[in-house]
Amino acid sequence: MSELRTLSAAEIRSERLLLRGAVLDTDRAGLIELGTDPEVRRHLGGPRPLREVEQHVGAVLAAGSTSRPGTYVIADGATNRFLGTLMLAPRWTETSGPVAEDGEELELGYVLRRGAWGAGFAFEAATAALRAAAGELTDRPVVLVTQTANQRSLRLAARLGFRPLRTFEEFGADQTLCTAPLAAFRL
Repeated sequence: MSELRTLSAAEIRSERLLLRGAVLDTDRAGLIELGTDPEVRRHLGGPRPLREVEQHVGAVLAAGSTSRPGTYVIADGATNRFLGTLMLAPRWTETSGPVAEDGEELELGYVLRRGAWGAGFAFEAATAALRAAAGELTDRPVVLVTQTANQRSLRLAARLGFRPLRTFEEFGADQTLCTAPLAAFRL
């Protein structure tokens, strides 16, 4: 297939944010926090062991970039300070089943440091990535999956224009699968 399956931009800018594929040494503490903070990981299966997270972060830093195309660091646009991560990449559909018959769908995911919550950064970063993808890729469903108990994430999904499609159980918890057409984000 000659068409890009995910967003190819190395950087995406929004009003306040920079989404970048490059991971910097200065991101280390933030990446470790994302993996070990009990509040950040509350709806993501809980905190992971510090040693495991440090090893993973070390491998990512050694590579000099995020490990997958369509995966970005969310950074403050003025200071380049690490705020979180965002992924907009082809979706693996095994557990919850496909949304599109051809399986050509993207999945949106994001996680922010606790200190970055409540400032609208997740909405701004997701909107910027979805608009960039809509300008580059053909229309396809975009999927966002969150624990049903994560009401903040479900409200953000609705604000972005995603609608609940179905629920399923995974990782010992009820999950809600939401979807939106990529074309809805074209400017």
